[in-house]
Amino acid sequence: MDKQQTEPNVLKRLAQLLGTEVKNWRLEIPKKFGRGYCTGFVFNEYIRMLILNYELNENLVVENPDINATARTILFKFQNIFPQTETLLAGKQSKAIPSVLIATTSLSTDVVIPIHTNTATINIEVDANYLNGLFDLSEKSPVLQNLLQNTQPLLFEQMIYPSLQKIVDEIVSETVDEIFKLFFLRIKAEELICRLLIELEKRDVKQLYALNSHDIQTIYKVKEQMLEHLEIPPVIKELAVVASMSPTKLKRLFKQIFGNSIFNYYQEFRMKEAALLLKEDGLSVADVGYKLGFTNLSHFSRVFAAHTGMKPKQYSRIKPTFVSGANI
Repeated sequence: MDKQQTEPNVLKRLAQLLGTEVKNWRLEIPKKFGRGYCTGFVFNEYIRMLILNYELNENLVVENPDINATARTILFKFQNIFPQTETLLAGKQSKAIPSVLIATTSLSTDVVIPIHTNTATINIEVDANYLNGLFDLSEKSPVLQNLLQNTQPLLFEQMIYPSLQKIVDEIVSETVDEIFKLFFLRIKAEELICRLLIELEKRDVKQLYALNSHDIQTIYKVKEQMLEHLEIPPVIKELAVVASMSPTKLKRLFKQIFGNSIFNYYQEFRMKEAALLLKEDGLSVADVGYKLGFTNLSHFSRVFAAHTGMKPKQYSRIKPTFVSGANI
């Protein structure tokens, strides 16, 4: 395969705007424009990947010459996944939860790509027909069927767990000889996609609803407001007022996007924050419990154990090397 065919055209377009060039699939951001890098790979006609980790002095808008209006693609957008030593946004994202957005064509593609001043993501685009051909969908869940059929606007967000993070780390950090690089990265990209589809297939959603950008923005606004105040358990009726939605619609769309009920999602983040406060900030069990709104420390201990497999005091004593493998 001609090497030129393996580099995304949008990467070349960005290089032209910045007055530089793409070398071995990699674009280094010139110092006068910012810092960081972009790498991009076209593995074949079905799958491509962009790794973006940079900070620019000002926003740019790049026309994407690779957009095919008739193509049905699925975007997997990984965020908050770079190792702390790699990311340029470590200070801003130190407590951000690693996750991946999975979107159908009508939500994921545009003629222009906003190049924001701070970006640290891995984007993998896959042809929906290619994925569809790999499965017998008749026995699959509604979530997987609707995603792979790609006939309506859908968005899902999935939290990244340790085995997925390990693959991401290999993509970002593994040193591979140039002759094997495309092969290695394609296999890793496909492994990520396979594992994510396995997780989506587990979701207990009977019916999916087409989404629009306004509903998505509203659901994310509700999520952010809820997570900003982890000491206050969410009240569905109050959140519905904020969202200008009925409680039924709010609960339905929230679970569709995040794969969890509002309260369970909140409680999971609450316990992740508790783990961080115990381990990184070194707070006592009592301080953490009260800070996160628990009036009964025994209840806090039970909830924490249900999410992490151990009591808070026990968790705070374990060594960091052991924690790295925990699903926190």
